[in-house]
Amino acid sequence: MTEMVYGAVPERGGEPIVPKWWRTLDKWSMSCVLGLFVIGLLLGLASSPPLAARNGLEPFHYVQRQAMFGGLALIVMLLTSMMSPVMVRRLAVVGFLGAFVAVALLPFLGTDFGKGAMRWYSLGFASVQPSEFLKPGFIVAAAWMLAASQEINGPPGKLWSFSLCVAIVLMLAMQPDFGQACLVMFGWGVMYFVAGAPMVLLVGMAGLVVLGGTIAYSNSEHFARRIDGFLSPDLDPTTQLGYATNAIREGGLFGVGVGEGQVKWSLPDAHTDFIIAVAAEEYGLILVLVIISLYALIVTRSLFRLMRERDPFIRLAGTGLACIFGVQAMINMGVAVRLLPAKGMTLPFVSYGGSSLIAGGIALGMLLAFTRSRPQGEIADILRGRGR
Repeated sequence: MTEMVYGAVPERGGEPIVPKWWRTLDKWSMSCVLGLFVIGLLLGLASSPPLAARNGLEPFHYVQRQAMFGGLALIVMLLTSMMSPVMVRRLAVVGFLGAFVAVALLPFLGTDFGKGAMRWYSLGFASVQPSEFLKPGFIVAAAWMLAASQEINGPPGKLWSFSLCVAIVLMLAMQPDFGQACLVMFGWGVMYFVAGAPMVLLVGMAGLVVLGGTIAYSNSEHFARRIDGFLSPDLDPTTQLGYATNAIREGGLFGVGVGEGQVKWSLPDAHTDFIIAVAAEEYGLILVLVIISLYALIVTRSLFRLMRERDPFIRLAGTGLACIFGVQAMINMGVAVRLLPAKGMTLPFVSYGGSSLIAGGIALGMLLAFTRSRPQGEIADILRGRGR
């Protein structure tokens, strides 16, 4: 009956999972993700040996770990992208509940590794940052609630999702991790806007964010120090931002040459938060533009494919995942060039970090699953049916 009303193209019956997955997958986005991973390994070869030497490890210790975690992330991404939207939603909700509990227990069981923020669980052989896994799970769960609220006699999904968002933001701010808190709030705000939120409400939320930032500045020394450093007209050349800015300036258009960069010897986070500074110094503006283009292509292709979806849950969840992926990359690179205050946020699929890579693989796998071609799920089918 649905095909008769909307004129949808029926799916191929009995088609195996893998051929069907490959036929419906956004191959351009998949290729861009693989490109980012390869670039991350290339930059890891340049940035991590100095850190390994300082810690008394083999020169390519961190590169090997990045390749291991990255390979696991790619496998998780491929498996997740093969799932149906319903299965993705179920797994995301379960994962969200687990990550939510893990974040709530951080003040009691977590560690800060001397960085002044209680964000990790130490497992001895590795560490886990649960907020990385919380983001994609929350986006999908909140999209489910927002989509359900649009149904006749549906639940108050907007209120539920907003309450969850506030709870998560408060927990992340207590760590403190204001960068991830802003990212979660941004993702929810984008989905709420797509779901039809009035502009007045969004302006009011922006005002609350400014008020929250003012309160945090007055009560958090960690937050105030970063804001003061960002607003100061004089940049201390011995700080991380100072080293990164100088490295980007020295790199110019084509870079100083492979292995010739110096910033990796000065920056303690050259392989994570400031990996883009290593790219700019050794490979120049050319590689930075390539990286930006890969992120932009993934986000724009995903959004264009989601515009054709008539399932509100898929449209909202995919939009939220695509936007937080792109904005996280923008924040990381914006910090390196001093357009934003330091936030301690990794560059997705490029920076070193097990939690970041695996959580990124899960998020991108969900996004690829949501953006797969579904002949019975496109708005164009409705328009064609109405035109008959």
